[in-house]
Amino acid sequence: MAKEDFYKLLGVDRNASDAEIKKSYRSKAMKFHPDRNKDNPVEAEAKFKQIKEAYEVLSDPKKRSAYDQFGHAGIDPSMGGGRSSGFGGAESFSDIFGDIFGGGRQQQRSNVQRGSDLRYNLELTLEEAVFGTDAKIRVPVLVACGECSGSGAKKGSSPVICSTCHGHGQVRMQQGFFSVQQTCPTCRGTGKQIKDPCGACYGQGRVQENKTLSAKIPAGVDTGDRIRLAGEGEAGEFGGPAGDLYVQVQVKDHQIFTRDGANLYCEVPISFPTACLGGELEVPTLNGKVLLKIPAETQTGKLFRLRGKGVKPVRGGPVGDLLCKVQIETPVHLTKEQKALVEQLSESLSGGGKHHSPQESSWTDGVKNFFDKLTG
Repeated sequence: MAKEDFYKLLGVDRNASDAEIKKSYRSKAMKFHPDRNKDNPVEAEAKFKQIKEAYEVLSDPKKRSAYDQFGHAGIDPSMGGGRSSGFGGAESFSDIFGDIFGGGRQQQRSNVQRGSDLRYNLELTLEEAVFGTDAKIRVPVLVACGECSGSGAKKGSSPVICSTCHGHGQVRMQQGFFSVQQTCPTCRGTGKQIKDPCGACYGQGRVQENKTLSAKIPAGVDTGDRIRLAGEGEAGEFGGPAGDLYVQVQVKDHQIFTRDGANLYCEVPISFPTACLGGELEVPTLNGKVLLKIPAETQTGKLFRLRGKGVKPVRGGPVGDLLCKVQIETPVHLTKEQKALVEQLSESLSGGGKHHSPQESSWTDGVKNFFDKLTG
C-alpha cells in the first residue's frame, strides 16, 4: 500500500520551517498517542508510527532533501535511499517527547559537586561591634582528604567510569512507548566508581577536621549582620569547589549602653541638689569620658543628646548620637540632721504652691477634676 505524503501527515506545507514541523508533530503525536486513544489503540498506534516516521524524515535536513527530490524512494533503505529508524529508540523521538513529557536526551553529568555552605554564630561585645575586630573562630568542617586529594580512591589509583551508566550518572528505563531516566543505582549519579577506596576517608574524598580561621569583622556591625568567608565552607565532593562560611553576628548586652541602629542610649543618675541647682558630671562614651552640663531645675527623664558619640553604620552614613536620660536619685540613709533639713526645705517649698511644683500641682488638679465629674 502506498505511503501517505509526510507533509500531509503532519499537516504542513512543503516550505514549512523546522519550528513549524516540530510544533505540528507535537500536536499530532499527542492526539494519536495510544495512551490517549483507549477506544481504538491499534489504529491510533499505526497512525502514531506514521506521524513519528514523517517527523524523523522531515526534521533531518539530509533526509528531507532526499524525500523532496525522490519521495519515499529517497529514504527507503531497500532502494538505496536514506535509513529510516522505525519506531524504536530514535533520537528525534526522544527529544520531542522530552519536550512534551519532561524526559529528553540523556546528558552526561559531572560528578564534581560544590560543597555545602556553613554558618557560624559569633558573639561580640558592643565595643568589638562598633570598632571592628579580628575574631578567631574554630569551625568543624569537611575538608578534602589529604591522602587521596579528594578523589576518594586509594593513593596511586583513580576512580573509573561507571560500568552501568558509562559515566552519564543516569540510566534509561524503557516503559512501553516512553523512555524514563533515573539516577544510576551503581554510582548514585556520580558517573564513576571507586574500585579501591582510600583508607583515610573510606572513599568519601572528605574528612572532618576543626579549622581555626581569622574573621575580619568590620566596624559598625550589628546583630543580624552576616560576614561571608568565601571558600571556607565544606569541601566539594570528588574535588569539587568548597562552599562558603557565613559568620552570623550577635552583639551581647552592654552594662551601660543600649544600641538602636546608629544611636546609643544610657541612663545617668543625678543627685537631687544637682537637679535643682544644675552642675556638671562626667558621662562615659565608647571613646572616653565627656562633661555633661545639667541645667538648673532639670526634671527626671530628660534626654540630653551628645552628637557624634554613637556608632558609624557598617553600610555607611553619618555617625549616630549618644542620648543620655537623667534619673534623679532620692537620697537614702539620711541622718537626723539631714532629715530635719529636708523637712525645713519642704516647709519652705510648700508655701510656694504651684510656683515650686508645677507638675505636682497640675496632676493634683487633674485628679480633683476627675473625682468631681464622678460625683457630679
